[in-house]
Amino acid sequence: MQIDVKQEKLLGKNKRIKVLNSYVDVLNMHQTIELVEKYITTETPLHLMGVNADKINEMEHNNLLKEIVNKCGVINADGASVVFASKYLGLPLPERVAGIDLMQKLISLSAQKGYSIYLLGAKESIVKKTANVLKSDYPGLKLAGVHNGYFSDDEWKDIARSLKEIEPDIVFVGITSPKKEYLIEYLQNKGIKSVFMGVGGSFDVISGAIPRAPKWMQNNNFEWLFRVIQEPNRLFKRYFIGNNIFIKNIIKEKFK
Repeated sequence: MQIDVKQEKLLGKNKRIKVLNSYVDVLNMHQTIELVEKYITTETPLHLMGVNADKINEMEHNNLLKEIVNKCGVINADGASVVFASKYLGLPLPERVAGIDLMQKLISLSAQKGYSIYLLGAKESIVKKTANVLKSDYPGLKLAGVHNGYFSDDEWKDIARSLKEIEPDIVFVGITSPKKEYLIEYLQNKGIKSVFMGVGGSFDVISGAIPRAPKWMQNNNFEWLFRVIQEPNRLFKRYFIGNNIFIKNIIKEKFK
């Protein structure tokens, strides 16, 4: 796939470290939200990126994804394994910035400040239910629109045209990787200045289609295990085999 990947403006003054092939910003949740708001208020395009062990593994052999990730204006550690790895390498990150939590905090900020949001992804019934839940939970939220995630590459231009007309402040993209990263870059190349954030399966959780791990599992970095129990066929390889590959590569990096 031919995509022109441009280096985004870095509005933050924070340190940026490298974990294997991926840059990661030294930011906690609060700092991330403050920084994202700078992009919104200055109308500076942003691909708000979250990396975990699975994505960093993919970057080892996917040069386009690696280029997209490393040219993002904000790159968060959306995985406890990335935080642990940073500490092992002597470049400690402050905390995991979980994608679904960041999404909901940005929605809360949007409701308070009048920023508009757009939901793109998941099944039609799921994305509509997500919209209804958010409008109920966050009174005053400006929901600019929704679109399901079932469309062909030929329809990307139609989505770009629609977003260009609506001009939402934040677009949450609930599509699997690396397609969502490719799509976001394509949309940015069409001149859309929104903050784009990939949110994986967050629409499914917010809509109530699938449960989220209990708080004690989230707080003790076992949320991944809860997800594997829910979807073993899809996630066993990613977490058990993928994490072993990630750990092996981190140990190699430590002793390089």
